[in-house]
Order: sequence, then C-alpha cells, then structure tokens
Amino acid sequence: MVDTRTNAEQAPVDLTFEAEERAAQWTALKGRVVALGAIAVLILILTPWPGPAFYFPLLIVFVLLGWGAYYVDTRPWRRPWHPYVFVTADFALLAFTLLYPNPLLALDLPPQFSLRFGTFIYHFVLLAGLAYLYRPGLVLWGGVSAAMSWAIAVWWLTTRPDALLEPARGDETGQYLELLADPAFIDLGIRLQEIIVLLITAGLLALAVGRARSIALRQANLASEKTNLARYFPRKTVEMLATRTSPLSTPREHKAAVLFADLVSFTTWSENRPPQETIEVLRQVHGLLAETIFRHEGTLDKFIGDGLMATFGTPEPSSRDAVNALTAAVEMADVFQVWRQSPSGKSARSLELAIGVHYGPIVLGDIGSNRRMEFAVLGDTVNVASRLEQANREIGCRCIVSSDLVQRAKAESPAETTAAIQRLQQYGPLSLRGRSASTDVLLLQ
Repeated sequence: MVDTRTNAEQAPVDLTFEAEERAAQWTALKGRVVALGAIAVLILILTPWPGPAFYFPLLIVFVLLGWGAYYVDTRPWRRPWHPYVFVTADFALLAFTLLYPNPLLALDLPPQFSLRFGTFIYHFVLLAGLAYLYRPGLVLWGGVSAAMSWAIAVWWLTTRPDALLEPARGDETGQYLELLADPAFIDLGIRLQEIIVLLITAGLLALAVGRARSIALRQANLASEKTNLARYFPRKTVEMLATRTSPLSTPREHKAAVLFADLVSFTTWSENRPPQETIEVLRQVHGLLAETIFRHEGTLDKFIGDGLMATFGTPEPSSRDAVNALTAAVEMADVFQVWRQSPSGKSARSLELAIGVHYGPIVLGDIGSNRRMEFAVLGDTVNVASRLEQANREIGCRCIVSSDLVQRAKAESPAETTAAIQRLQQYGPLSLRGRSASTDVLLLQ
C-alpha cells in the first residue's frame, strides 16, 4: 500500500473540503436570515411607524444578496471573484441603510445626525457571517470594503453645506459642548476610530478563520486517508490505523491467513478483446472479490494484474482469521461462478478463478524508502499460498486450501466452519514448486 499521494488521490480531499464549504455557506445563509429577522423586530421596537417600512425592503435585499452569494457559489460557472462582489454589495448597502435619512420619518434633523445613533455596530454582524465560509481573504476584504463604504458615506455627509467638522480646541469647554450639541457636527476622530477598530477586528477574525480552515483541511485529509485505507482494510482496522502513530513502522511477526486469487487464461482471453471490455471485466471481478474479502474482515493487500492477494489477520491478528479466510475463499469461488453465469459475465464464461489459501507465520511492516513506502506481508506462508493458487491449474479445481488453515479454522470455531469444510475434498500431500516438503491440502472442485 503506497504511502505517497498523487494529484489524483488529493482530489477527494478537495471535494470533501468543498462540500464542507458549501455546508458552511448554507449555515451562514440561515444565520443571516435569523439575524435579519431579529433586527427587523428591533427596528419595530426602536423606530416609530412608518419608519420601519423604509428598512424592511432593504432587509429583504440583504436576504437576497445572501441567497445570491450561495446560489452563485454552488454553480459550475462560478468565478473566484464572485464572493467578493457580493461582500462589497453587502457593506455598500449597509452604509446606505445606516446613514441615508429615512424619508418616512418626519424628523427635522440634518443627515449628519444619523451618526449619533450608534448603528455602526451592525457592521460586525455582517463581518461575523463571513467567518463561516473558511475564507480568510474574504473576511479581510469584508473589513476593507466595510471601511471603504463607511468612509465614502461619511465623506458624503461632510460635503453637505451644513456639515460642521472642526472640533473645539483649547480650554473653551462651552464652545466644545455647543459644537457637540449641533446635530450637523461630524467628529472625524470618532469616525476614524470606528474604521480602525473595524479593520483590526477583520484582521483578527481572518486569522481565526485561517486557523479554522487549516483544521478543516486537516480533517478533510484524515477523512480522505480513511477512505483510502478502507480500500485495503476492514472498517475496524481502518479505525486502528487512523488513531495510532506509525502503526506499521516496526516489523512484526505473527500468524495469519494469506489468500491468492487469479483469473485462469485471462491473458489468452484478452488478446482479441477491446481494452474497454478487458478493463470492465477486471473491474467487475476485482469488485466482487474485494467485497467478499472485506465482508469477512480481510485486508486487500494488492491487486496483481488479473489477480489479487489478501490477508486475514493483518495488521492485527484476531481469533477468527482462519475462519474468515476459509469462508471467504469458498464464498469467493461461488460468487465468481454466479457472476460468470449472469448477463454481466456473459463474455467471460470461458474464464476460471483459481484460489489458494494458507495459514502460518508472516512478517509485516513498511518497506521501501522515505520517498515511497509500502505495507508488505512477507514470509513462507505467502509463498505457499501463491503456489497453492498456481496448483489449481494442474489439478483442475477452483480452490486449494492447506490443512493448516482448516485445522486452525476448526480450532477457532467448529460450528462456523462445518459448512465450508463439507464442501472440500481431502487431496493429501501436494508437492509445490520451489519447496522440498509436501503440503497437505483440501480442494474445492
């Protein structure tokens, strides 16, 4: 199992994080609607009628902007700059809403008096909504666009002919209080303070969002790694590997079952077949066999051309390894036969599946270099299982299992192995290529 990750393997991470971003944006949209609803109630309490009738359509526009940002971001034609446009529109509309005189209120006050209502704090509501999106750059831009919109709106108020800008100087307290009491007075120092605090808040919030984004990406990576591990290991093994540090770095030795399966005469069969058909048959067969392995708590070690190698009892042994391997081998032979007779396997009915299984000591651990690591299972047990699979062609059977596997399976669970053992035929000692000692085996015809 390769430890390095290619660009193709990183794609699921991107998809996982993109889905998380979509969910976060939907949450932000719902939060916006709730917040605007609360503001609508607040307007009804604080603003005499018919003043709220001016603000309510603007609140609806805010909802539409939020929905529009979500809609555009979920479209395949979206562009990276689209969210920035919606954020700019948000804060521009907010500045207009807060500082433009309400035409439905009969108040004989200059527009500069709008600055006295303390409504600047509503900027932080929109800014907080951006924190859901895992985009620190967008949060920073929110602060910048809010500062720019507010500064432009304040500048517009300063251009009014009745605007008063100069604060009192010296010890002329009475003059200063008189100036503060003038509704047309604009304290530019306070306005600058508002903008600076807003930018500082946006910067701090962007840092927090950047941190949250890195954590979310790390979680997406972990989810992708678990998905990749699930292609090789059963679920409980995936959980163990995901929660341990370097679980396979130290070589270990224990007993396990090793299974080899291979399509007989596949090379000859594929000579006159189009590549698409060849690949499709391999995918179907590999899928059936892998599913059987996982169903019996096995580990898919590797695909080997038109065959595969699986282990039962790696990376951690259990009390059912031989039982699982034996029942998986018999079921695998049956599943292949059913598939071959189905419409999907019509073109591959001349193929046969050869299976060999053995139980004994194995050595497992990481092999390779720092640039490329691979989880490996080694030992004489692996060699015997491979030779048993090859011996199917000579004997003319579908599956050969060693008596070591059968004896171990009986010891683990006699009741569960009875049905499988009854289908096997005793063959006796079998001489395997490259081995001096014979191996007692049983066959599945």
